[in-house]
Parts: sequence; C-alpha cells; structure tokens
Amino acid sequence: MVFVSNSMVLYIANEILIKMTIQQSEIMEAQELWGDAIVKIGQTFREKSDFREIAENAVGDFYAYDLGKVLFKPTKASEKQFRLTFESAVSYFLGGNTDFPEDKGFALQPWKNVRFENAGIIVNDNSAFAMGNYFFTDYNDVETKVEYTFGYRKAENGKLKIILHHSSLPFQNV
Repeated sequence: MVFVSNSMVLYIANEILIKMTIQQSEIMEAQELWGDAIVKIGQTFREKSDFREIAENAVGDFYAYDLGKVLFKPTKASEKQFRLTFESAVSYFLGGNTDFPEDKGFALQPWKNVRFENAGIIVNDNSAFAMGNYFFTDYNDVETKVEYTFGYRKAENGKLKIILHHSSLPFQNV
C-alpha cells in the first residue's frame, strides 16, 4: 500500500503546471528555430539535397498537426488560402502540389535570414500568442517585411507547437 500526502499531490501537480506553462523566452527561441528551419529548407534546395525531407520534418516539428487542429493562413496564398492539413502546409513551403497550384515554394526563395520583431506576446499557461513583423532576407539582400500572428501550445514533451499562424504583407495604400 502506498500513501501520498495532500502536500505531495499538490507538489507534483505544481511541478507539472510549471513545466507546461509557456515562458516568453520559449516563444522567442521557437521563433528563432522556425526562422532557421525556413533558411535551412532553402539552403538544402540550393545544394540540391533532400529539401522535401527537411521541410516535412520542420512542419512536423513546429506545427501541431499531430496534436489536433492547426489554423494556418500563409502570406502568399489567395486561392486556397487556408492550410488546415500537414500536406497543405508542406505544399506552401515547397510547392509542386497539384491541389495547391499557386504554391511556388515559399521556403525555396531561398532566404538567408529570418528575424522576428514581436509587437506583443500573451501567455496563458500552456498556450501563447505572439504578433508582430518578421523579416525575410534573400540572397540579394532584399528584405521582405511580413506581418504575423502565431499561436502556440506546449506539447506533452515540453516543445512549443504552432496552432495558429497568420501571415500577410503590409497594406499598400495605392
């Protein structure tokens, strides 16, 4: 027979809650790793290596399709603008999927750098949201500013996964 005191139960529950609570530093690290993955996909494409495997791994690592619903509205998508499945997200980054003919492979630009500037971050225990601008720099040193909103959920393994991703180009008043 095993006896556990109420204080031990509270301690264990508190430890689990602490591990599942998202910290702002984790969001910034996840953003940096996401940007590095976009760059790596493009570099692998330039090197004529298996960029598809790299992209599929990145989508699997960063997006929560394995945990449930993901809401993804990419920057350069207007015909089928919502990517609610793993396959449709991979298509956006790589192109070549006949179900999404407008996809040209956003990550195959290629980009040499991605940096985030958060306008704000909201944390609610094991979910969080970040909004701001991110900047993609290509190999001609042309920088593209994109507005974003990301929603994160902490998976049981402690990794942040994207549950919401909306990107758009800034409004052009013409």
